Amino acid sequence: MLFAPKHIGSTPLDRDALAADCKVCRRIGPCGIGQKAVYLNSFYVDRCYYAAFDDVARIFKRVAMSKGGFTGKGVFGAIPYLVVQFKDGHEKQCNFKYEELVDQFLSVVAREHPDIPVHSEAAERRLREAEEAERARYLKELSPEAQAAVDALRAAQTKLTARRELSDALAFAARQKRVIDGVSPTYRYAAAAILLLAVLSALLGVFMVLDRRDHAVWFVLFGMAAIFAVISSRVLPTGRNNKRYAQQQWDAALGDMRGYLDKAFPVPPQYAHPVVLERMIRVLREGRALSVEKAYQVMKSDLKALNADVTVTQKEYDEVVTVKPLFLVCGYADGGNFS
Repeated sequence: MLFAPKHIGSTPLDRDALAADCKVCRRIGPCGIGQKAVYLNSFYVDRCYYAAFDDVARIFKRVAMSKGGFTGKGVFGAIPYLVVQFKDGHEKQCNFKYEELVDQFLSVVAREHPDIPVHSEAAERRLREAEEAERARYLKELSPEAQAAVDALRAAQTKLTARRELSDALAFAARQKRVIDGVSPTYRYAAAAILLLAVLSALLGVFMVLDRRDHAVWFVLFGMAAIFAVISSRVLPTGRNNKRYAQQQWDAALGDMRGYLDKAFPVPPQYAHPVVLERMIRVLREGRALSVEKAYQVMKSDLKALNADVTVTQKEYDEVVTVKPLFLVCGYADGGNFS
């Protein structure tokens, strides 16, 4: 390898084993999962470190929010991190752009390395408490109609789980489309103006450097810094950061899902996600509906009522940020007339 990742932890891999593991590394965002190690990023460079699984105690998600944290406030203003906790107690925190990629990373770890916990100790405690409170809301016995509805939804979940990548792609495309569509044109104009001034500043600095004037290098540095800042802000449209591309990705993900499902599927294809079905099952088990159709309507009403001012559990936070963009992009419509 020309640029081998640097090991962190107490168990380095030999060069040949590392090279072989890098070849099979599954890249997810800026990090990766190999057979023998997990590959982690620095703030600027992807997968520049690795840690052997033997050194890892747990891997989990950490979210910085505009309000609260996992107290439940501000569920739509999140900055996701992947945290690797080592057996000696220290941690490595990795920044991600998209929370869906952190969730995808953790789902792979949970599936391929079930001995590694994918929640922090505090989160595991809160999850246990939330599960106990949730079970207390369930009916002890369901009616035959409600039980049949639950069984139908479980079967639908199994079908989606068999091709989980379709649901993940649909949720990811919806969230990206939602973010890009929500950028105000005013912000784009302001970013374009800043970018133009930054380019002029950098060009002026280059001219002054060639002319051997004092302080010329500062014009270059500040100009280039502003250029990178504007580009990294993702406000200006690029080849993969524009409404047309976001719409194409959404249409492709939705088309794949429609091609996979049959007409008898219990929810519209634009909402075909295991979390949506799980929330419907929860409605049935709580006795708030007796049929699939009614559970679907109640589930949609619950999602509509959730906003940044509503307090939720960590479990519900994870669910909402995954599936609510699907409904927002479609305007909660059940048919196919949506953008």
